[in-house]
Amino acid sequence: PDILCNKEIKFKVFLDYAMNLGADAIATGHYVRRAEDDGLFNLLKGYDPNKDQSYFLSSLNQHQVSHSLFPIGDLLKTKVRDIANELGFINHNKKDSTGICFIGERKFKDFLSEYLLAKPGEMITADGKSMGQHDGLMFYTLGQRQGLNIGGRKNSGDAPWYVLDKDIDNNRLIIGQGHNHPLLYAQGLQASQLTWIRESAPNFPLECRAKVRYHQIEQPCLVTVDANDTATVMFSDPQRAITPGQSVVFYQGDKCLGGGVIDSIIR
Repeated sequence: PDILCNKEIKFKVFLDYAMNLGADAIATGHYVRRAEDDGLFNLLKGYDPNKDQSYFLSSLNQHQVSHSLFPIGDLLKTKVRDIANELGFINHNKKDSTGICFIGERKFKDFLSEYLLAKPGEMITADGKSMGQHDGLMFYTLGQRQGLNIGGRKNSGDAPWYVLDKDIDNNRLIIGQGHNHPLLYAQGLQASQLTWIRESAPNFPLECRAKVRYHQIEQPCLVTVDANDTATVMFSDPQRAITPGQSVVFYQGDKCLGGGVIDSIIR
């Protein structure tokens, strides 16, 4: 949800409000940089590789980037803390924030339960063996290990269990053992709702790098786009736990090109 929040709230509603007040730009604490090139603005990864947040700003457009300043994008997080300490900020050594900002310090599952009706169903292995009940498909994501409540099973070995897939039509959660279970890997994906920082799409086929989750290292891939503006992304190596509904973001070097919403995986 951070990507959608940035696109619609921080860099749209908030930016528009600031502009209406006569501001020239807004400034945020995101670890990203911007650079002008041929009259257009590029969004660059933050200097601190451990804190780069370009993934979350991948859906911004030229108006949003051109009227935004990122004053700590050229700094390491440790340097930002040092500056805050020197200036007397009491939160200079505050623990890094985690989770989703509008939820606060509570469990994500509890939050969803307040707004969505859970529909429990069967939990099965890839070969169809029933393993109990899930609490509702909305509570699980591909590659998830925690929260399955499967202890030691007779004749199952000691390897941990993971979510492999969701059978939406039959309300079934498909699980399997092992961090590197073959069904957790896919060679590619299809994505829609494409957005490009420079607004005009690059030339296709496009050789670049992409990642399908925030903390992933970008992976080499080839991107093609059809007449319906749906991207097919094929990776050089199979990728683990590509999850429909999440975002794929494209890069060339430090430059964030844009991204899209994952519709399906290609095994």
